[in-house]
Amino acid sequence: MERQQWGNRGAFVLAAIGSAAGLGNIWRFPYIVYQNGGGAFLIPYFIAILTAGLPLLILEFSMGQKNQLGAPGAMASVKKKFGKIGWWTVLSAFIIVTYYAVIMGWSIVYLVDSFTGTWIDTGVQEYFYENVLQLSSGPGDLGGFSIPVLLGVILTWILIYFILRKGTESVGKVVWFTVLAPIGLLVVLIVRAVTLPGAMSGLNYFLQPDFSRLLDYHVWIDAYSQVFFTLSLGMGIMFAYASYQPKDSDITNNALITVLANTSISFMSGIAVFGTLGYMSVTQGVPISEVATSGIGLAFEVFPTAIKLLPGGPAVVTTIGVIFFLTLLTLGIDSAFSLVESNITAFVDKFKWDKRKVTLWVIVVLGIVSLLFTTKGGLYWLDIIDHYINNYGLVLGGILEAIVIGWYYYPEKLRSYVNSVSEYRIGKWWNTMIKYIVPIILTIFLIYNFIGDITKPYGDYALRYQWLGGWGMLIALLIVVTLLNKIGNRNIIEVTNTDQALEEN
Repeated sequence: MERQQWGNRGAFVLAAIGSAAGLGNIWRFPYIVYQNGGGAFLIPYFIAILTAGLPLLILEFSMGQKNQLGAPGAMASVKKKFGKIGWWTVLSAFIIVTYYAVIMGWSIVYLVDSFTGTWIDTGVQEYFYENVLQLSSGPGDLGGFSIPVLLGVILTWILIYFILRKGTESVGKVVWFTVLAPIGLLVVLIVRAVTLPGAMSGLNYFLQPDFSRLLDYHVWIDAYSQVFFTLSLGMGIMFAYASYQPKDSDITNNALITVLANTSISFMSGIAVFGTLGYMSVTQGVPISEVATSGIGLAFEVFPTAIKLLPGGPAVVTTIGVIFFLTLLTLGIDSAFSLVESNITAFVDKFKWDKRKVTLWVIVVLGIVSLLFTTKGGLYWLDIIDHYINNYGLVLGGILEAIVIGWYYYPEKLRSYVNSVSEYRIGKWWNTMIKYIVPIILTIFLIYNFIGDITKPYGDYALRYQWLGGWGMLIALLIVVTLLNKIGNRNIIEVTNTDQALEEN
């Protein structure tokens, strides 16, 4: 069966940008910057892009494109046993999207209620925790389903299915809207934010440099983690997307465009968020440090509060509320369906099953697993699993990818292929990054998190929950990865000699 291809280069680039630019850009990046020295944080951030983000993105693009395979097949082309690394990244994406879709479900609930004014007329925390989540007492108390969240998640999976059902054909059409629309919506939010009283104090707080923070190694770790996670690295996504490109497509340009666009969207989000938080600081008479929060709080507590305080009456509040949550939805949906596509590509490559049927069944299984997070105790499990899969699953995947390419495949051979198809040639610095810098930096990050979690269990959750949603989950993932790499080997297309294949170019 002939492999699908993107209709044009623009569709591929937009899909890659859409995967990279997600919910983390609008809630995590601004907070990480201001918590780590403001404008000074940009120094380690850009160093992290050059030494880890861009090199790994080029690695994943080139391996997927050259081998015309998703992550498991591409890694197995180096040596069959390395297919396990590809499966590890793919199944990490599987776990992530089961709860990512739930956050999308929350966004849908808020978007719908923006038209009715439900959350606008209710206390923000009361609405989020009691009306939407209907939060239980702890992870051991699931308490049944939260119906609003359940309905939002069902709609999310339906949207993802219809986006993916025709593969690159349908995705290539959808990304023109889902990538460009949030950029336009962010412009609207920026214009509104910077014209509010107190906006400049918020922006100063966001970007004012505190160079003393550069001596804190936590800042550097945060910079690398932000770059690593925001570019969708270690999830098998970029392998999958690149595998639908012609083998002679430009790799370096596509990687540079993806990184630049993702970073630009992050900065646009920062301006919109902190311009608004500066206004909140003025109207509420509290320091910005007491207004801003991270993650869920920023998107579903702080920003709704800011929207409710906007001048202009109900019409303005409703309009900005709709725009904000539509921005969250359009930013998130690309990342969500790219995480699913990572899995679809891997299973189709492995077993040669019909892609439409695989798409349906993968989404059905993901939907069933995601039901855990639609329960009234779902937020606790989301918090636990997110911590362990991000800090260990993705980071370990990135380390192993770099080690395999750096020490078994040899980066010079892959670099030769990249340069043979790209307008801009990458130098030997890339070899050094892949062989030494990326594994060392990510290993330090991994060890740092491990020591922290052993010293003080994450979130002070009971040990049984740490094992069920954390260490036990990672062990179960390893077992499934091992089994998947062993079965069906006759069905997978292997590159019999990768080095020879490269030399033929």
